[in-house]
Amino acid sequence: MSDALPVASRHDSYPDATIRAILQSVKSIAIVGASNNPARPSYIVFKYLLERGFEVIPVNPRLAGQDMLGVRAYARLSEIGRPLDMVEIFRSSAEAGGVTDEALALDPLPKVIWMQLSVRDDEAAARAEAKGVQVVMNRCPKIEYGRLSGEIGWQGINSRVLSAKRPALSGKGFQKLTIDRKL
Repeated sequence: MSDALPVASRHDSYPDATIRAILQSVKSIAIVGASNNPARPSYIVFKYLLERGFEVIPVNPRLAGQDMLGVRAYARLSEIGRPLDMVEIFRSSAEAGGVTDEALALDPLPKVIWMQLSVRDDEAAARAEAKGVQVVMNRCPKIEYGRLSGEIGWQGINSRVLSAKRPALSGKGFQKLTIDRKL
């Protein structure tokens, strides 16, 4: 994507290669707004990414100190105390700027700030990109991973990805495909 385009235009769509490269390269993901309620989308995404081999860290002040699927939850990003490859924002668009600023205060900076479906803040994206952090908005990593790996195709959903290559199995579990991440 060209940096000459306005922030809003750069984030209207993303090439599959960009999303694939992000999902193949990140290992640690902090999910800000994670929930321990199995009916909540943030819990479903947390569990899915954890099952795909990502190190997923829940961030939610109400859950701080508790375990979520065996992983300790934190109140704030700054309390995690180790580098993060990606910060996923499961908060409203109005709160995305504050979470982005908290992520930009980390040392080292995360490689990616990913805003969940319906979450978009062009000004926050511009601040992150000015510091060299890649931004994805209004996308779900679970959906993108499933689409690019071919998993959602097994459910009868058109993923818009055509390939003659046989999808790679993740090596564990039933019908878990992978996008060939380097673990």
